Amino acid sequence: MINQFLPKFILFLIYPVILTGIGGCITPDRWPVFTPEDSRLAGDNQFSGIDSVNQLQTRFEIMPELPTLPEKSTEKILDLSVEQAVMLALKNNQELKVEQFNPVIKGSFEDIERGIYDPELFGEVEYFKEKSSETARSTGTRFDVEGSDTTYQAGIRQFLPSGTNLEMTVGQNRSVSNRTPEQQVSRIGLSLVQSLLKGFGPAANLAGVRQAELDTIASVHQLRGFTEALLAKAETAYWKYVLAKKEIDIFEQSLALAQKQRDEVEERITVGLYPEIEAAATRAEVALRKQALINARSLALDNRFKLLRLIYPTGMGLDCPLNATSELQVTPRHITDIRERLQLALKSRPDLEETRLLIHQNRLETMVTRNGLLPRLDLFIALGYSGYADSFSKSFHELDSDTYDFEVGFRLNHFLGNRAAKARDHAAKASVRQESAALSNLEQMVCIDVRLAVNEVERARQQITASTATRQLQEETLRAEQDRFAVGAGTSLLVAQAQRDLLASQISEVEAIVNYRIALTELYLAEGSLLERRGIRLFD
Repeated sequence: MINQFLPKFILFLIYPVILTGIGGCITPDRWPVFTPEDSRLAGDNQFSGIDSVNQLQTRFEIMPELPTLPEKSTEKILDLSVEQAVMLALKNNQELKVEQFNPVIKGSFEDIERGIYDPELFGEVEYFKEKSSETARSTGTRFDVEGSDTTYQAGIRQFLPSGTNLEMTVGQNRSVSNRTPEQQVSRIGLSLVQSLLKGFGPAANLAGVRQAELDTIASVHQLRGFTEALLAKAETAYWKYVLAKKEIDIFEQSLALAQKQRDEVEERITVGLYPEIEAAATRAEVALRKQALINARSLALDNRFKLLRLIYPTGMGLDCPLNATSELQVTPRHITDIRERLQLALKSRPDLEETRLLIHQNRLETMVTRNGLLPRLDLFIALGYSGYADSFSKSFHELDSDTYDFEVGFRLNHFLGNRAAKARDHAAKASVRQESAALSNLEQMVCIDVRLAVNEVERARQQITASTATRQLQEETLRAEQDRFAVGAGTSLLVAQAQRDLLASQISEVEAIVNYRIALTELYLAEGSLLERRGIRLFD
């Protein structure tokens, strides 16, 4: 009897093994039911399945030695190049560390969606006891009835992306009553429910997995955009600090020159060569230079705070003295490849990639809502073998008998009018059209951003040439006024005005160079190429 029972029992044991293999070895997101574009954006993308912030750490092609940042205020000057400032910002900035968790959080939703298709083990124990009174039909006498049922059941079930619900159960029931002998019933059952219309096929059932993957990829593009913006912010803060320090040097030199001019005029007034009124212009110029120097030092302090805020992991080092070591001078170049830069921006901008992913998410949603318009039609099949005996072990041995149950049929349900499903489908289709229009608008804005950035670079480039020429001419003008003043043909007021004009031209020249560097950074940011141009990768 046991030998007859084993083949049937082994057949049922094979099923949970196969079921577990489907869930554990064949991941549902690999079912080939989507377009190649969807597969490229989701299943085959390196951004899918992010589970650690370490995967999102920035990598540098060339990593220079980074300075040690003091943890508290110190008199030691921190020498810092623009490359070091950028790398310290990407390494230590607290806002970036916060943003890096978003893709990890989004990546967890991928596992949540995939978890729907994991095999599920279940078990159940039930005890029922009854005491009642019945009347015998033959004699008409009443008598007490006592009985109890104990049921044990365990099994495994799984939902597959094809719209199939599979379930295998093994159960045992023990019935005890004062009217009938004890009976033990064992049963092995296998059931299948297959959706034939609504809920049928991987296209509708795997949409949630694909959408979660695309959401993770979109969050990585958001992180990339934030990282590029932080890099641009660090470079801009660095060059503004350099500008402020240069302005301090220029104002200090100008103040020294104004003081020298004042002393010379006062000496000539003392010996009677000039009237007292000649001193007013030189003294006023010295006072103006001191005012400008105070403002320049305050501005440099502000810019230092802003730069240190970006590169420090804590707020303890904002009083650290800072020395910018990168050279300000740059060789301006005329931009002639605007078309190529526009194409690069349309391909590389993170916000464009994020919008394209959102469109694909909405298209996947239309697959779900279109399937939701269909009626619910399910095919169900159930097969079970039972064994009856007066003891637990014997009931399982009796499973080889001809006692079985078999059920097959169809189940249909559908909402009349189906307004909710139609409304969801209409909203999903409208969202696709809306995001497509938004993409076109964003592409136009990106093109405008690139053209405006190119225009600003060109303006700054031309200003460098013009301001250099102006500064050279103002130097000659000042020398001429000083020579005229030395021989008594000029006045201190004209010399002061020439000094003031030279100061303005020197400031304009430095500003033009800094503006050119900042404009280049903004252009690379508008192109979406700033990370690559700085040799930085978000992934290995």
